[in-house]
Amino acid sequence: MSSTRAPAEGSAAWRRLGRALRPRLSKAQLTAGLLCLVLGFGAATQVRQVGKADFSKLRQDELVEVLDQLDAEAARLEAENRDLERERDRLESDQTSQQAAAAAARERAQVQGILAGTLPAEGPGVALTVRDPDRKLTAAVLYMLVEELRNAGAEAISLGSARVVAATYFEDGEDSSVMVDGSRVQPPYEWLAIGDPSTLETALGIPGGALAAIRTLGGSSTVSANDSVSITAIRALIPPRYATALE
Repeated sequence: MSSTRAPAEGSAAWRRLGRALRPRLSKAQLTAGLLCLVLGFGAATQVRQVGKADFSKLRQDELVEVLDQLDAEAARLEAENRDLERERDRLESDQTSQQAAAAAARERAQVQGILAGTLPAEGPGVALTVRDPDRKLTAAVLYMLVEELRNAGAEAISLGSARVVAATYFEDGEDSSVMVDGSRVQPPYEWLAIGDPSTLETALGIPGGALAAIRTLGGSSTVSANDSVSITAIRALIPPRYATALE
């Protein structure tokens, strides 16, 4: 009875050993990819060493001990594999966060560039032509137009080749001319403004506004709403003389 049980137990041990030596490929191990290459090499080396061992002379208790050692080594490798997967996921998460931060920084830079006038702009808006045949329009009247456009939500404004921003200044020059940021502008004055077209057009047509003042001085104007207005005039970025960025 015992002699029959012994071969059966030996056969079971050999089957356990065969299952232990069978390659184990799981979804987690496949997704680990390059990070698990070193562990895979080590595991393959150990399997080859085990494969070269001669188990024919081992007793049953010795085979069980070998199986236990293989199970322990497999558990250790699985734990290291999970650690590598967690590290891979953390690195991927950090990379995604860095990419999102970079995209947000680019978007902020673009918005600030448009508001500061250092970047061209495109969008719906209005085109305005102001004619001054008698050269009676002053810098104050033209600046009223800027105020009305800004109050109506204009995000970008240009007058001829000059980009109008918060730092833009208007002044009267010689011979009834108008100066914008120190440069002379000539009539007819061609304005472009990006914003909601209907709001901008309504704001320019209010009674007692800038266009009404222009008509009183003998001028005239034409306003057209457009789905797409392109402002190519830009301002040169002036580097700060005294301020420095914090690290």
